[in-house]
Amino acid sequence: MDPQKVLQVPLDDIVFEGRNQAYGAYFLRKIYNRHLFRALLIAGLFSVVAIAAPLIISYINGIINQGKDQEVSVEINMENLDLPPEKEDTPPPPPPPEEPPPMKATIRYIVPEPKKDEEVVEEEPPPPVEQLAESEISNKTQEGNEEGVSEGVIDAPEEAPPPVVEEEEKKPSTQIFTIVEQKPEFEGGEAALMKYVAENVKYPSIARETGIEGTVVVKFVVDEVGNVSQATAVRGIGGGCDQEALRVVNTLSGKWKPGKQRGRPVKVWFTLPVKFKLQ
Repeated sequence: MDPQKVLQVPLDDIVFEGRNQAYGAYFLRKIYNRHLFRALLIAGLFSVVAIAAPLIISYINGIINQGKDQEVSVEINMENLDLPPEKEDTPPPPPPPEEPPPMKATIRYIVPEPKKDEEVVEEEPPPPVEQLAESEISNKTQEGNEEGVSEGVIDAPEEAPPPVVEEEEKKPSTQIFTIVEQKPEFEGGEAALMKYVAENVKYPSIARETGIEGTVVVKFVVDEVGNVSQATAVRGIGGGCDQEALRVVNTLSGKWKPGKQRGRPVKVWFTLPVKFKLQ
């Protein structure tokens, strides 16, 4: 190739000079710039549309809603308002007076008192016996109704008798106390309790063979009559010692003075340590 024409010839022709230009690589290199320009143009258009889309949508919504959400200011003159009349608090009319019940007809009859002849004053003669038997006797004569009430009689409303309050039977309390004024006490005291436990506990063979030692803490309830219930091992050492301690504690039932709260026997929790030690 002439050196003077090197700058005027495309790079692809220089590279493929003397080669098979019908090969696909030469054709692809020739149309590369055209495809690159198209790709950049399409990408630029998409970018512009993506950026301008929110602005276009906002502008369209503004046109559609124009006139709908316009604020309207209204001036109100309080002096020209017709206010409703104020309601006057008038008390309700009093209830009509109750008419008194009709009175029975009475005849005036006063029992004469014994007096001296000169002190006797002529008065109205007493009514005949027949009228006295059929009419009410009073200190004055008046007309009335046979179904009426006698003068001075007031019909008091009948009151229902007060309900009979039956005393509820005192039921044993289900509450179990932890701290009471007077604790449960074993018959003979604490020394007798420890002696009883020591004499009745049998060392389990498994614990003896494996050399298990320690203290089992048993918690149980002493009820109102001195019986033991709800015994459980809150701390055990295994090897059958827990079961043995519970067995001995259950044999303590009926050998207690119950605990008291406010002078009344109650259920009380009691904790007893049972010690296992190999001799």
